[in-house]
This record gives sequence, structure tokens and C-alpha cells, in this order.
Amino acid sequence: MYTRIYKEAYFEAAHRLLHYKGKCFRLHGHQWRVEVWMRGDVDAQTRILVDYNCIKQVVNRFDHQIILNKDDPMVECLSKFQEVVMTDGDPTSELMADLIAGLITDECKNQGFVAEVTKIRVWESTSCYAECSYEDN
Repeated sequence: MYTRIYKEAYFEAAHRLLHYKGKCFRLHGHQWRVEVWMRGDVDAQTRILVDYNCIKQVVNRFDHQIILNKDDPMVECLSKFQEVVMTDGDPTSELMADLIAGLITDECKNQGFVAEVTKIRVWESTSCYAECSYEDN
């Protein structure tokens, strides 16, 4: 038997899409919304599947950060002034969804929770999100 949980979290961050031909090529910011669905085995003693703060801590790694493709020439310049979160590829909502899902699953394992992300949505605006589903994996 699996138990399921859901957590919603937010972060503010800037990004740009290096390989995009349009407005999103420029550095710009969003209030990102992250919705996470998880499943797994509840701990026999605590009756907790995952501490919701575990999910929030992972999402907060991106709060008030600049997120750029590791190949973006802006990385070198901006790194002189602040930390830059670098991704393997352009930091689209699609890439961010898969990245955050993996980080949450890894952190849960590190904290001893037997759970996995089954679905994640990453919204970069009130009308646009990317969704990754791991239900069939």
C-alpha cells in the first residue's frame, strides 16, 4: 500500500533561455510555483511519509537566485557578484520540473524517507506550467 502527499511551494528567481529566439532570451524573473505529488511508505513510528519541510528546503535552494544554462556567457560575469545556479541546458520550466523532482527524491532518501516524486508541476507564470509524471517509472 502506498500513501500519497502533495506540497505546494514558491520561489522567486531570474533566468534566461540562451537558445530561445524571443523575449525569454533576456534575463528576467518569475515567481515560480512548484506542486509536488509523492508516494511511498509511511514510517511505522512517526506515521509520516515525508516531512513537508524536506520538499520546501529543496525548492528554497532556488529562491532569489539567478538560474542559467552552464554554457551561458552570462555565468562568468554574474558569478563575480553572486552565486549563479547552473543547469545542464536552458532553465525552462520543463527542465526545472525534472531537476527539482530529482533533487527532492534524493533529499528524501538522504533523510531516510521511503518516498518518490510521482508528479511535479513547475509554473513560471499564472498561466504556464510544465508537468513531469513519474507514475509509470
